[in-house]
Amino acid sequence: MQFDDDANLDTSEVQDVRGSRIPGGKATIGGGLVGLIALLLALFLGIGPDQLGLSSGGDSAAPTSSSLDQVQQTCRTGRDANTRDECRVVAVVNSVQDYWAQEFRSHRETYTRSPTVFFSGRVGTACGTATSAVGPFYCPGDRKVYLDLGFFDELRTKFGASGGAFSQAYVVAHEYGHHVQDLQGTLGRSQDGLTGANSNSVRTELQADCYAGVWAHHATTTPDESTGRPLITSLTAADIRDGLDAAATVGDDRIQERFQGRVTPETWTHGSAQQRQQWFQQGYRTGDPSRCDTFR
Repeated sequence: MQFDDDANLDTSEVQDVRGSRIPGGKATIGGGLVGLIALLLALFLGIGPDQLGLSSGGDSAAPTSSSLDQVQQTCRTGRDANTRDECRVVAVVNSVQDYWAQEFRSHRETYTRSPTVFFSGRVGTACGTATSAVGPFYCPGDRKVYLDLGFFDELRTKFGASGGAFSQAYVVAHEYGHHVQDLQGTLGRSQDGLTGANSNSVRTELQADCYAGVWAHHATTTPDESTGRPLITSLTAADIRDGLDAAATVGDDRIQERFQGRVTPETWTHGSAQQRQQWFQQGYRTGDPSRCDTFR
């Protein structure tokens, strides 16, 4: 996965609150077993941590000037994205949102851009306060994606993913799939409290996987809005394999087998490894969001 060295990155689409303190100092998800359960339940859930009953308050930490300056100073061009993880995420956010803005315009609709918030430890959101244990998530209350960059290491070390730059891109694109669902009015279907292989929660997650594949299909042809050239210049078969591997790694069956020693489909919220790969491939193969109707 390569980016245009000379492209300018838009850091306004990222808010960095790493190192900020949450007012009131409320810790909402404990370590040990509670943190592990939260991680198993919330990994790629794509909605706010309040859905888990493990959050309190809605206090948000304000970005510090030093953390914002750090991203703005270090993540300026595509060359930075080719060498630094945090800059790569900035570039993927730019690319994903350029694609969806273009797609919405083609249907005479308006895409509202959503920032990604970098945090560490814990973070306050409009959906409640969460710790890093919940993994990446999208909060419909403030329409922001939340990401602790340390998750990418855990994806590889704790869950056995092969890693690679595109596995990170898949995570980001999946969460922005939830933002698209929010704009379309379909995200709420996941919040009926039901679980299982055919639940709306699973269908919502699989559609977000499909949307991630759709973006990947168009990633090397979507023009950057500032330069008119694609921000991503190369996406290889090996990159797509890394994305598929990441999708499989966070399948409900894989997670349950790894952490509880048995598979219980009646409690699924995200879909099996095979389903997640299948729907990512559906999006990547067709490049057509209309082919991502997992609710049919």
